[in-house]
Amino acid sequence: MNIKVLSENTTLNSNLNAEHGLSLYIETCKHKILFDTGQSDLFARNAQKLGVDLSQVDIAVISHGHYDHGGGLKHLLAANSKAAVYINEHAFDPHYAGSERYNGLDRGLRYTGRITLTGDREQIDDELTLFTGNGLPRPFPMDSFGLNVKRDDKLVPDDFIHEQYLLIREGGKTTLVSGCSHKGILNIMHWATQYRPCAVIGGFHLMKLDPETADSNLLDEITKELLQYDATYYTCHCTGINAYAYLKSQMGKKLNYLSTGQTIIL
Repeated sequence: MNIKVLSENTTLNSNLNAEHGLSLYIETCKHKILFDTGQSDLFARNAQKLGVDLSQVDIAVISHGHYDHGGGLKHLLAANSKAAVYINEHAFDPHYAGSERYNGLDRGLRYTGRITLTGDREQIDDELTLFTGNGLPRPFPMDSFGLNVKRDDKLVPDDFIHEQYLLIREGGKTTLVSGCSHKGILNIMHWATQYRPCAVIGGFHLMKLDPETADSNLLDEITKELLQYDATYYTCHCTGINAYAYLKSQMGKKLNYLSTGQTIIL
């Protein structure tokens, strides 16, 4: 499996730009997958520079209903006429950061005829599965961090039922891919235990935590729990540089950071 980071908050390549968001190109034996599109057409411009032909993508997944993961969707639809696009049925709900800033998807794209709306579990084939964890216990606490969703004309704290995760099975191994892990990376790992992922890729949404405060206790708990799994973690985006550095100091080679332009082979 070959994974290229098309866009992320940071870049180590002066020829590639970065933006707040995430887009991954994943090539398996059976599929060419685009996981998230970032917030603009940057993923497409970087893909061209990296030699990735987006017209050949056959599966696209939008992890959840926020602009920084699905804002570039219209550019994918323009560049690719064949990919099946999997988005959770709740992802087009109106999402907000705070009370005024809309941070959801372009709701008109729902009706393009290109979108497959998914439920709590979608078995795409014997290699790819999407799941949400909705309806399952959340043994570890989570915080909406000021993110809201409008329901019945009222803004309520987001419970992130629109967020889905991708399992990729190849060569007897399973890889778990998450966009932001809003439901809590520990809850997600707890739900995915039965699949025994050996690699976990994506943001952990810890950027609001400050290791210099009492937040370090929570980061210590996260580190302790993650190390109990036989997995290597490749994180990025909303994990936050400070939280990543703190976790890295304890997790060593078990934790790595992904920036725009980087490639990993699993």
